[in-house]
Amino acid sequence: MKAALITNYKKNDITLQMKEVDTPTIQANEVLVKVSAAGVNPLDNLISTGLMKVILPYKLPQIAGNEVVGTITKVGKEVTEFKIGDRVFSRLPLEKIGAFADYVAVNQDAIAKVPTYLSDIEAAAIPLTALTIMQAFELMQIEPQKTIFISGGTGGVGAMAIPIAKAKGLKVITNGSVMNQQRVLDLGADQFLDYKTQDYTKELSEIDYVLDTLGGAEIEKQMSIMKKGGHLVSLRGMPNGAFAKRAQLPKYKQLLLGLVGHKFDRMAAKYGVHYYFMNVESNGKQLQEVAEILSQQQIKPSIDTVYSFAQVNEALDKVANGRSKGKTVLSFEGEK
Repeated sequence: MKAALITNYKKNDITLQMKEVDTPTIQANEVLVKVSAAGVNPLDNLISTGLMKVILPYKLPQIAGNEVVGTITKVGKEVTEFKIGDRVFSRLPLEKIGAFADYVAVNQDAIAKVPTYLSDIEAAAIPLTALTIMQAFELMQIEPQKTIFISGGTGGVGAMAIPIAKAKGLKVITNGSVMNQQRVLDLGADQFLDYKTQDYTKELSEIDYVLDTLGGAEIEKQMSIMKKGGHLVSLRGMPNGAFAKRAQLPKYKQLLLGLVGHKFDRMAAKYGVHYYFMNVESNGKQLQEVAEILSQQQIKPSIDTVYSFAQVNEALDKVANGRSKGKTVLSFEGEK
């Protein structure tokens, strides 16, 4: 089969090598998926450059790609919930990525059935973002009737986070460009702030939870609007010691990341809140829950550009350097 591989780590080179490799064999608890589409993410480029080596030390060469959609062509003897012909999607397990290939072997615990209303291209935009939100909410230990602020909620993360948060019983506040206000309110947001005319640090206080999509100086600003004991998950911050401990990294890596994230831990202590960094893990059950939530509202993700599998490096460059209004996706349709 054809596959796009990371052959060596180069800080300023995200180019993958297209090669012919053996089709994977499946274990008893795995399924073989014929890939029809794959999401392309900043994470893919971070892995290629070696910036994730401390957390994810892959042995090279490694087939790239974290997010996949396709049809099951083989099932292992221990697989009970899925059958040949099922259309499934997945955020692949961290230790066994490989979405940028004609076929991928996936543990049954990492997959979910694609909602019928979604095309393969649309479905490819969902797993990583949706599981990020589900696992962020898990870290926050969210409770119904409490309030969450989703910063910059007019993008792809917000489009998933808002309906999921509402389904979990939260009051949702977000901010962004006023041109997206109605779309965000239609998704279920209870309050929208125009980032150009409304300063959320002056408008908001006593917020229980924050999902930070902005990073930088905005992290401390968001901490300042929170209740004591509140929980903030940053998708743009830095890993810290608590993250390293949860990930069960070796002691020396826990120490290293403790130093890297000390600035944010100190900041969180100043405001009396909890700061979290996270790395999204595969979870088929959570993804199936998301599929049901999205199906109820028929929510479709925003797609920016669709590339053919042969254009994988153009797609990665787009994610790294191009302005985006939605997800970049690889299509395997018509590939030989």
